[in-house]
Amino acid sequence: MSITLGCLFGFLAWFAVRYLVFGVYTVDQNERAVKTSFGRAQRLSDAPVVLPETEAMSAEEQERYNFPQLRVIPPGGPYFKMPWEKVYKVSIATETVSMAFDPETPSANAGGTILEAVTKDQLNTGLTGQIRYRVSERNLYAYLFAVKNPIAHVMGFFISILREKIAKFEAPEAAGGDTEVGITDDGTVVTGISINDLRKNLRDLNDHMLQECQRSQARYGVELDASLITGIDPPEHVESALAAINTAQNLVSSDISLARASADQKLVQSKRAVEIKTLNAQAEAEPLMAVADQLRVLHESGQGALSNYLRNARLSLFKKAERLFLEVAR
Repeated sequence: MSITLGCLFGFLAWFAVRYLVFGVYTVDQNERAVKTSFGRAQRLSDAPVVLPETEAMSAEEQERYNFPQLRVIPPGGPYFKMPWEKVYKVSIATETVSMAFDPETPSANAGGTILEAVTKDQLNTGLTGQIRYRVSERNLYAYLFAVKNPIAHVMGFFISILREKIAKFEAPEAAGGDTEVGITDDGTVVTGISINDLRKNLRDLNDHMLQECQRSQARYGVELDASLITGIDPPEHVESALAAINTAQNLVSSDISLARASADQKLVQSKRAVEIKTLNAQAEAEPLMAVADQLRVLHESGQGALSNYLRNARLSLFKKAERLFLEVAR
């Protein structure tokens, strides 16, 4: 009897320590928690999670990535869970990783340092940069239960879009239709060599990648905060050829800039010369216009006024003349 009673007290003590003491838990400030009961996550509603990025998805994708809204446990505590319940904690802090990082094979891509991609002119180039991401608090079901390794899925999703963009990337057209000769509005040559196009349009490439990867939050519960491609390095045997091409392009760009500056200067000088000639003509025409106005007024004032004016003007001319020729009628 004493042995049976001792076993009973021992079991009760083990149960109290295992499920009452260790059943208490807390959630840190940068964490969120989800509780499951018999393997089923506690839900706020069976209605699917609606995110702004969901509207950009097709009807098939919306049906495929239809995840319920979970009851998220906020930071704090202590909280208590029953023996049949399990708690999943997730950090929502922003993480930064190399874009060449492979969560499943860390040694891939030169140890996660350089990501290789092929350009549209069949050049194998290396990409370096970082990705900032964080777990979406509004779609924890996708992160915890939808896929086995969500970070690996997001990295593969990002890399596939990036490689496709690199393979098809073309520099934006210049406003003046100068893309055939590779000249932008400011005289910079950006077309013809895909690596040059990529290097000179890194900001547009980063913006495109961020826009394309916004759906990862609705798909995998991971929100991409930024894509920072910092370097595009071609193979060593191509670098010297690119340097020569860039030097030639810079010379062309310099000549074009000088020609445009000279043309602009000549245009300014021509406009100034036209203004000076116009002012001179106006200055010469002004006295004539004044005399015409005066003669019109005299003509309107009476018949004899204009004749008297002409007589007085003739007399003043006679005083200045040294010789006078008179016409004599025969």
